[in-house]
Amino acid sequence: MKTLVCLVEEPSAKEMLNVILKKMFPTGVKIEFQVFEGKQDLDKNLERRVKAWKGSKSLFLIVRDKDSADCIKLKKELHDRLVQTSKIDKCCIRIACHELESFYLGDLNAVATGLELKNIAKLQEKKKYRDPDLLANASEELKKITHNQYQKVSGSRKIAPFLNLEGVNKSHSFNVLLSGIRTLIDNFQED
Repeated sequence: MKTLVCLVEEPSAKEMLNVILKKMFPTGVKIEFQVFEGKQDLDKNLERRVKAWKGSKSLFLIVRDKDSADCIKLKKELHDRLVQTSKIDKCCIRIACHELESFYLGDLNAVATGLELKNIAKLQEKKKYRDPDLLANASEELKKITHNQYQKVSGSRKIAPFLNLEGVNKSHSFNVLLSGIRTLIDNFQED
């Protein structure tokens, strides 16, 4: 069976990806999650988990927050670790710049709808929300504009169904994630 294995650093990423992947992936592809206990846990165990995975028809999606790291350097480090697994050609690495909440700040319509809040969508035109990947404190910003209604896991569950998947999100790293997912879909369809 074709399987997409998603390796994520936290439960909120799983909640968001679970919704998006079910919308994007064709039937007949099983989606499995391996949720780590933060970045250090993911970094420490990524290579071992991918290497040990059984199933010749499996592809891997690795999603990790950038936080304060250098995005290019971080992606290269993860890539180099995965080269050691001999499965690098089956892996897609995506980095959220700076953190997952940047994806939500890039689509304030989804936040407004998911959390049932009025007047948030109009904030999208403010300078700081036109390029949310530049915000180092996206989760704090999201809590602030939602008056603490946003909580990581439940917020991801509520907002994800409304995220626009057509490349209009103001978060460039979200759109790159979608592009990577589409590439994985194409790889499955080639089999």
